Amino acid sequence: MITETIYLDFDKKVSLTSYLLDTSEEMKTFKQRPAVLIFPGGAYKFCSDREAEPIAAAFLAEGYNAFILRYSLNEDSVFPQPLNDAEKALSLLRENAKKYNIMCDKIAVVGFSAGGHLAAALGTMGSVRPNALVLGYPCILSSTSKILASPVPSLEKEVDKKTPPCFIFSTCEDKTVPVENSLEFARALNKNNIPFEMHIFTYGQHGLSLAKAHTANGNRDYVNSDFSEWFNMCVSWLEKIFI
Repeated sequence: MITETIYLDFDKKVSLTSYLLDTSEEMKTFKQRPAVLIFPGGAYKFCSDREAEPIAAAFLAEGYNAFILRYSLNEDSVFPQPLNDAEKALSLLRENAKKYNIMCDKIAVVGFSAGGHLAAALGTMGSVRPNALVLGYPCILSSTSKILASPVPSLEKEVDKKTPPCFIFSTCEDKTVPVENSLEFARALNKNNIPFEMHIFTYGQHGLSLAKAHTANGNRDYVNSDFSEWFNMCVSWLEKIFI
């Protein structure tokens, strides 16, 4: 595996880290791979490591090349600055698809919580758009601004015909980012005839990541065998979208 971190804005500490699987003569058909661009959560105040490298590693095991964007935070997170970061990162991947051994038409953006807001913003408002969206317990509504570093727009209002297919997952028990955020976005997708799949699990708090022990940081509440199934379901969905 090859890893590299480049700074898109050194002063704002905006960086893109790549995780690239090695090419092999034994796997000639996988020289060009689909890719995931990951936006960790963290309320636009920090980028959660629990939703960064472990997510990349999980997708690497499924044959994807993975990239993590650590975007503008805190006083630098006033919208649309994070969106500008996301547009820059996605454009860089497409422009350097050969270098990164990725398929420029098979790039999914995976975002969690505030990172889910950024992913949804890129998919609805971006000057460049990914080929698929994966949104984990995403902030969508402007009402979530009270828990974020800066006010954000309501993205269910921004869904249009160019919004890519979307996979959404959340829980009914999430009190930090209520499930209404996911439901309203799904309603907007349906209204615009955008394909989507959504899984709302009954139990589980906010920020579950993969819901496995290695992403729980010793907190048993972050381990949830039912919720952890989102990843396998997501991979299955992406395989259909990226046929």
